[in-house]
Amino acid sequence: MVSRILASEERIFMKNKKILITGAAGFIGSHLCDRFMAEGYQVIGMDNLITGDLKNIEYLFKEKNFEFFHHDVSSFVYVPGHLDYILHFASPASPIDYLKIPIQTLKVGSLGTHNLLGLARSKKARILVASTSEVYGDPKVHPQTEDYYGNVNPIGPRGVYDEAKRFQEAITMAYHTFHGIDTRIVRIFNTYGPKMRLNDGRVLPAFIGQALRGEDLTIFGDGSQTRSFCYIDDLIEGIVKLLFSDYTYPVNIGNPDEITIKEFAEEIIRLTGTKQKVVYRPIPEDDPSQRKPDITKAKEILGWEPRVSRKEGLEITYSYFKSLPEEELHKTEHHTFKDYIR
Repeated sequence: MVSRILASEERIFMKNKKILITGAAGFIGSHLCDRFMAEGYQVIGMDNLITGDLKNIEYLFKEKNFEFFHHDVSSFVYVPGHLDYILHFASPASPIDYLKIPIQTLKVGSLGTHNLLGLARSKKARILVASTSEVYGDPKVHPQTEDYYGNVNPIGPRGVYDEAKRFQEAITMAYHTFHGIDTRIVRIFNTYGPKMRLNDGRVLPAFIGQALRGEDLTIFGDGSQTRSFCYIDDLIEGIVKLLFSDYTYPVNIGNPDEITIKEFAEEIIRLTGTKQKVVYRPIPEDDPSQRKPDITKAKEILGWEPRVSRKEGLEITYSYFKSLPEEELHKTEHHTFKDYIR
């Protein structure tokens, strides 16, 4: 699902450009690999597979311009030869993951980012780091603008992810101001699309997975909390535009089309044609009550805004999930985590 293919003369120029993408086997990372491979880059994918899945990128292994390193960026990172760009997308990204592996979540946001900033410095490469709307916590400002400092509980169960990303932004800006590193920061809001894991704990795959298994849809809380869902192709386009801009401060990339979780559950029931009812469970600690990006900066600085409607994106995503093998519907855990805990 690549939205733009470069003209042949542009591709000749790009074939000598090399980009490192961490978290390459994950949901967003794998789509970034697709995009930059299609545009003629030499792509190096790196992932420790703690939450990523090689099936997301295995078809790229036969391509001469693609390399993959099974490596944890929280350890020292070395890449031979020149490097033009780094996209740091390595991190657990859903509560079901970072609540199980909290220390790894903190390490990849801190030590991993530190290592990659050092690599960018040594290679004189531009680096874009993936931050998140979670830096706003349970926001008291709505919609969320980039100059809002957030309302985050640093010692709550979600704090390991929120604070890892907040530290990531801080050290990125420190390297930019002190060392002059060429940096970019993207704050990603709820994103969905093909290659998501059905069991990753986020609301969209959870609802669709329950519908496909004939289970009732579970809402935590009363369903009045809101989310804003951005289709993956739109997100990738925003990331690419930010990478090639000259703007060094954080930019929200997301879809401001806000919906309550209760309304969203009803949309999924209509989409799937199932007869399940909605059941309610206690809301988890520090679950954000509102989530909606202000994308004024993205529009003005990048000329970007989402183009794929939620209806269109959900239909594509539902078709993808329906195409998965039956065993994927009933998988409760993607990986064994004990080997990674240290």
